[in-house]
Amino acid sequence: MVCSRPRWLLPVALFLPSAALQAQPAHRDPLDARAPVPAVVYRSSLAAAKPISAAVSWREANEQTARIGGWRVYAREAQQPVPAAAGAKQP
Repeated sequence: MVCSRPRWLLPVALFLPSAALQAQPAHRDPLDARAPVPAVVYRSSLAAAKPISAAVSWREANEQTARIGGWRVYAREAQQPVPAAAGAKQP
């Protein structure tokens, strides 16, 4: 049986993770009150949310739905396949 991988690949694959562990800085004592600690940064998950442009009353929303064709139109839209992105390759 012919092996397609070189023989040196396994020792290198075993050595790299141990070398990466050795390169990390020494762990600090968790009980040392004077140990430097990175600053805590708070980022709200809602900061990137887009606000609603305009509130519509429920009557207007119902009337618009009726003009469009009711819930059946929305149900048909949900059954349509999602169009492929331009330039995407088909399998």
